[in-house]
Amino acid sequence: MSAAALVQTADANGVRTLMMNLPKRLNGWTAEMMAAMQAAFADAAADPAVKAVILTGAGKYYSAGVNLGGTLSLQAPRALHAMIVEHNEALFGRFIDFPKPILAAVNGPAIGASVTSATLCDGIIASDQASFSTPFAKLGVCPEGCSSVLFERLMGAEAAARMLGAEGWIPTGAEAAEVGLAQWVAPHAELLDRAQAIAEGWIAEGRARTYRGGATRDELTAVNARESIGVADSFLSGPFLEGQFRFLWSRKKRGPALMFKALKVTRPVWSRFL
Repeated sequence: MSAAALVQTADANGVRTLMMNLPKRLNGWTAEMMAAMQAAFADAAADPAVKAVILTGAGKYYSAGVNLGGTLSLQAPRALHAMIVEHNEALFGRFIDFPKPILAAVNGPAIGASVTSATLCDGIIASDQASFSTPFAKLGVCPEGCSSVLFERLMGAEAAARMLGAEGWIPTGAEAAEVGLAQWVAPHAELLDRAQAIAEGWIAEGRARTYRGGATRDELTAVNARESIGVADSFLSGPFLEGQFRFLWSRKKRGPALMFKALKVTRPVWSRFL
């Protein structure tokens, strides 16, 4: 699919809606999807007629998050580590550096990076069909997308620990609004109308780009850089490599699965040189 097909755009009253459009793959962030999102964000930032942006998903899912099997390639481990750091930092930096107000309209299940990146927006409005999953502990990965800082500020220590820890709590849209992860919840059929009204209200107020939890751009940039190194370390750990091999093999994705298996088998050798 073309970039324009992967991220569909619509403009109304100064608001640009960006709709991730890969419903057959749950709007997962493949390499192609992330490139399309980067281009769409750049176009919205550069267009003076666009005063605010809404990000949402087509179909039943908001986004299943990063598709690891489709974004990583077998290469020298040190180069792979550097690539993971660079790509993770750039992914969330795209949200941190976006210069205009941005509203995540979470229309369905959101997983992993699609959740944490939403907290980097000015606001989150959740459908009553939404849910928010951050299974980092289950996967053996450290928190990312500045969630190590923002989750506790937005939700409090208890709810943040439930989501980021071993429990892996998955709040619904209503529960996300109750604990402070989302600011608004709407009936599914009304989600985009409500989101449009919020974004138009921001424009009427002359609202500038803001960050939640009292954060600043510089703070989030520093947290993102630190977390990105931790993510790369996690991705190259033995348990994570084995887990990804088993998961991808069970899905009959033999090529990506064997890449992770090769890294796991040779890890005792290459890990000494990271």
